[in-house]
Amino acid sequence: MDVLAQARAMAADIAARAPEIEQARRLPADLARRFAEAGFFRMAVPSDVGGLEVDPATLLRTIETVGQADASAGWCVMIGATTGVTAAYLAPDEARVLYGDPAAITGGVFAPMGRAVAEGDGYRVSGRWQWASGSANCHWLMGGAVVLEDGKPRLMANGAPDARMMIFPADQAELIDSWHVSGLSGTGSGEMAVRDILVPRVRTVSLMTDRPTAAGALYAFPVFGLLALGIAAVMLGNARAAIDDLVELAGGKRPQGSRKTLAERPTAQATLAQAEAALRGARAFFYEAVAQAWDKARGAGEIAAPERAALRLAATHAVRSAAQVTRDMYDLGGGSSVFLTSPLQRRFRDAHVGTQHLMVSPPTLELAGRVLMGLPTDATQL
Repeated sequence: MDVLAQARAMAADIAARAPEIEQARRLPADLARRFAEAGFFRMAVPSDVGGLEVDPATLLRTIETVGQADASAGWCVMIGATTGVTAAYLAPDEARVLYGDPAAITGGVFAPMGRAVAEGDGYRVSGRWQWASGSANCHWLMGGAVVLEDGKPRLMANGAPDARMMIFPADQAELIDSWHVSGLSGTGSGEMAVRDILVPRVRTVSLMTDRPTAAGALYAFPVFGLLALGIAAVMLGNARAAIDDLVELAGGKRPQGSRKTLAERPTAQATLAQAEAALRGARAFFYEAVAQAWDKARGAGEIAAPERAALRLAATHAVRSAAQVTRDMYDLGGGSSVFLTSPLQRRFRDAHVGTQHLMVSPPTLELAGRVLMGLPTDATQL
């Protein structure tokens, strides 16, 4: 299944529905089904349990293509696709329960906002999680939870709390409509909550300490690094669309008091050229880092700290650069950009919500910088 070709074929339809997605504050169910049928949510699921297990560049270009059509739709694809990596950490029989149906959609929140207490062959789990993107269309949900013993967090060997992803049927969770935001409005990233549900131990995963049960090179990629790359792919697509939107606007826009169109103004031409160079540069570094890490994964079977740091640096740099490019296009659009009918205002808002995600926040630059300085660094955070 050629997922990238499918994304390109759907792009115009997705773009046409961007206002609907924005107003609904979630991905429409019929689009989610189409994405599932196209294989978008199985891109990172191991092939031996029914997934596509595509190479990372294909996964990211597919997300980027959908993100160029609409950032909220791209974000939902990103969440569903990267959540699929969890299947590589489960026993194959359990992974097939989740992903055996090609229409299955999973989502969740890695942050350990829940609490779990061992009970028999499972955990009794309660919690409330923010940023549950795409959850309304999911069949299975996942939430990070700290395991408690005697009322206190159970500690791992490195002294950190033992946090596990808890996987449960979506109908066991309450979805809370709290997603009233400035950007990425159509992602449906409200809150989800569970209370005293029992999660079988075999449906829990520690992304910090467990090793993948699947052997593919894709699973040598750090889970959190792959999430950061997915966010960056959405934002790269969004910035590309902002440039396209501006070029389309510029050909017909005459700034007040000017006989020249915006396209004919030298300052606009220079700003556009600089933005194009910045975006291409960030994108080139992004896919170069992905290609180098992929070569390591296929050859050595693991990705060392320098390559992990490069992945995270490339992701954060791409997000920050894409936001600046989008801002520049918004500014060039002038008064036209502020109207809700203008795609530039939505691209601007989406870009600046994307920068707020923890996986691409400024502290990630500190992690990458420590590695570049040759200092000891906890690579599990990369």
